[in-house]
Amino acid sequence: MERDKAGLKGLIEALLFLSGEPLKLASIAKSIDCEKQEARDILDELILDYQEKDGGFVLREIAGAYQFSTNEKYSEILAKLFKEKKREQLSRSSLDTLAIIAYKQPITLSEIDDIRGVSSRAMVTSLISKKLVKPVGNKEVPGRPALYGTTKEFLIHFGLNKLTDLPAPVEVKELKFENLDDLIENGQE
Repeated sequence: MERDKAGLKGLIEALLFLSGEPLKLASIAKSIDCEKQEARDILDELILDYQEKDGGFVLREIAGAYQFSTNEKYSEILAKLFKEKKREQLSRSSLDTLAIIAYKQPITLSEIDDIRGVSSRAMVTSLISKKLVKPVGNKEVPGRPALYGTTKEFLIHFGLNKLTDLPAPVEVKELKFENLDDLIENGQE
C-alpha cells in the first residue's frame, strides 16, 4: 500500500470503522507504522472532515481514544427505526452518588454518606457492578477506608474525553432535573 497521507487517512478510517472499541492514538500509530503526531494530525483532519460533512457519522475522541458514532441529530429517528434497547438508566440516587464521586474523587464511603445524608453503600455497590466506579486506594487514616473514583467506562458512558470535561459544579447546580432526562435521552449522559 502506498504510504502517502491520503493512504494513511483511509487506513485509519478503516481501522476505526472496523473496531468495536475506541482505539487509542498509540495503538493506531503502531498499527499503521507511523509517528503518533502524524496519526494525531490525520485524526484531527478526519474529525473535521466528518463535522463538515454533517452526515450520519462523526468521529469522536472519547476517554482518550477515537471512535466513530452516529450523528446525534439522527438519534430519535434511529431509535424508532431500530427500537434500540436503551441503556439501563441510573436512578436519581445513583446519579446523585455518582456525581459526588466524580467531583470529589477520591472519596470514602463515609464522606459520600455525609454529603448525601443517607447510607450510600448500596448505590456505590451498584455503581461498581456497572463498572462506573472502582476502589482507587485507601485513605491514610485509622481504619484505612477505601477510596472510590470513576472509571474509563464512566468516561465512555457519559461521552467524556477526560474528567475535566465534566460541567462546572455551578452548571450542574443550575441544571434542572427535567433537563437531565433530556440530556440522557439525547446521548449526553
